[in-house]
Amino acid sequence: MKLFKISFITVFILFITAGLMNLQAQSQEYTIDGLTFGMPEAEVYTEDYDGPPVVGEYVTMLPHLKPLDYEGNKHHEIRLDTFTQEIEVADGVRFRAWTFGGMVPGPVIHVKEGDKITFTMKNRSDEMVTITKPGLEGSDYLKQISENDYMGAEPSIMPMPHSMDFHSGTVAKDDKWRTIAPGETISFDWYANYAGTYIYHCGTPSVLMHTAMGQHGVVVVSPKDGYETDDRVDEEYVVVQSEYYLKKGAGDLYQYDFEGAQTKQPSHVVFNGHQTILHDQPLTANEGERVRIHFSNNGPSLTSSFHVIGAIFDRVWLEGHPYNEMRGMQTVLLGASGSATVEFIVPEEGKYTLIDHEFADAEKGATGTLKAGPRQ
Repeated sequence: MKLFKISFITVFILFITAGLMNLQAQSQEYTIDGLTFGMPEAEVYTEDYDGPPVVGEYVTMLPHLKPLDYEGNKHHEIRLDTFTQEIEVADGVRFRAWTFGGMVPGPVIHVKEGDKITFTMKNRSDEMVTITKPGLEGSDYLKQISENDYMGAEPSIMPMPHSMDFHSGTVAKDDKWRTIAPGETISFDWYANYAGTYIYHCGTPSVLMHTAMGQHGVVVVSPKDGYETDDRVDEEYVVVQSEYYLKKGAGDLYQYDFEGAQTKQPSHVVFNGHQTILHDQPLTANEGERVRIHFSNNGPSLTSSFHVIGAIFDRVWLEGHPYNEMRGMQTVLLGASGSATVEFIVPEEGKYTLIDHEFADAEKGATGTLKAGPRQ
């Protein structure tokens, strides 16, 4: 009996110790220079979820950016499922895109430097997911799509493994950015340690193909102390440049052009996912107003020379970080995955052309319009 008691107590102590060690392994959070690292291991599981594919309080459709209306820092819970949609990217050009949230690029996520994000993504590439149903709740993004489905999104199925890579996150990529199969869900935490505008994209090989097929978007991490011009900005937008590599397939749909992607010969270079959207629905401002644009070159492969015809960038923060300030720039040169937050003052009433000054790309669609009204 005595031996049994000793054995039972020993086992109990070992059980408690193992539990504490496991808890410690799952919670290794620490700070260096005010930055937070050491997130728990990502969870991969299956769930019976067929609800809104995008959920988040500050998640919007391009070119919109929802203002942050809270003091201090916030814990965001964001869902961004991945699935296939047939979309239009130019007049008469439709293809089955691999998407985050149903559009290309995916949703704009807005957080503040120092915020914590709990991210969840289900691989629903084996499901027919509809994003245009009236009243579909979960985020401003879904509401904006229901009001302005400029890509004519239609559900489709193309089962494929996918993953998520946030450039705004500082974590172990082999854990958080791991690939999940159709039907699986991944959840993980990360902190927005650095201010700026960051691409997110699928990191599953071929990364070139997954990104070119539509799996990319941006996270805008606003500086915790803001930019020096915050009280003077009248209009604020997000613009993303990206490339499509498409060729005519069977029937009416286009398909991925492997050779074009490998040789960096895009069929279309576009702003906000569509060849004409920023002309059909131009950005707006008035004479004398200060406009801020968070611009990201999501590639996947080409550079961008972003310019606004008729304006000079009064302020430029490379990568969107407030310490990286430049002034009086005519053009901002950005490599693939590079970004900048730019501001300019609208000098007169009229139309201003947003353009990639690498004119071969402009002629493939990398242009847009800002329409300026009279001085208010």
